[in-house]
Amino acid sequence: MFELRQSLLLFITATIWGSGFIGQSIGMDHVDPFTFTFFRTLIGGIVLIPVIYTLDKFKQRGGRKIAKTNRKSLLIASFACGTCLIVAESLQQFGLKFGTDAGKAGFITSMYIIFVPLLSVFLGKKVRFIILIALILSLIGLYLLCIKGELHFEIGDLTVLACSFVFAIHILVIAYFVNEVDGVKLSCGQFFAASFLGLILMLIFDDLTLEGLIGAAPALLYVGILSNGVAYTLQIVGQRGMNPTVATIILSLESVMAVVFGVLILDESLNTREIIGCALMFIAVIIAQLPPLKRKKEPLLN
Repeated sequence: MFELRQSLLLFITATIWGSGFIGQSIGMDHVDPFTFTFFRTLIGGIVLIPVIYTLDKFKQRGGRKIAKTNRKSLLIASFACGTCLIVAESLQQFGLKFGTDAGKAGFITSMYIIFVPLLSVFLGKKVRFIILIALILSLIGLYLLCIKGELHFEIGDLTVLACSFVFAIHILVIAYFVNEVDGVKLSCGQFFAASFLGLILMLIFDDLTLEGLIGAAPALLYVGILSNGVAYTLQIVGQRGMNPTVATIILSLESVMAVVFGVLILDESLNTREIIGCALMFIAVIIAQLPPLKRKKEPLLN
């Protein structure tokens, strides 16, 4: 039941992220990448302040003791996660700016499903064979779903690929810290750390105008509140106790949900190729949830 709940939280995260590419693309028509990333992370952090306050009040009313926060661990975790977040989100925005379309960006970003297990093996962790099968199925599904013609890598695509690698590191960093600090406070901390770094980058490299900021405001509010404030928090809470590789397979469903939102909201349609891609990814998620087979103990010979 615990793993099912965690998987559901990660699926909700993927659903929100799937709708977020539309907001990111719209935002890039008005402001520069660092500006967009700074404001979305700042909004995400601000949104979580009343959430943390409310959660603490509920715990007090319920007679539960509020666990003392190790400020040093929270600070280190926040800056570690925040640094990964600002780098990954900025690279993604630059990729969209350099001409990578949203569908292709979704596919390349989801390549973290490959990077996470590779990095895990490098760190000395084992990946079960059934998980490798799920990875292959999800990768094939992603390709069928997102890539309509030949896959050519240009500067924008390579930028998003670099973003995918940093997101993989972000997932592993979360997996390392999530059992040491409060998940919601970590999410809030990473946003403020990311926005601090984003502010510096914005002031150095971007040309911020009031007109551009007003034009990007709806996209910034949507992405900041939902994709950041809600989804990244659910990711951190959902990853607690989960295998990082399994978590990435579920999170990669953001590409599927992006297509679903296109069908429901933009009146787009799915062809047979895309339906097969969606089906393969859902099958991969189900396979990844299968428990490991228990070896039968051989009877002892007298």
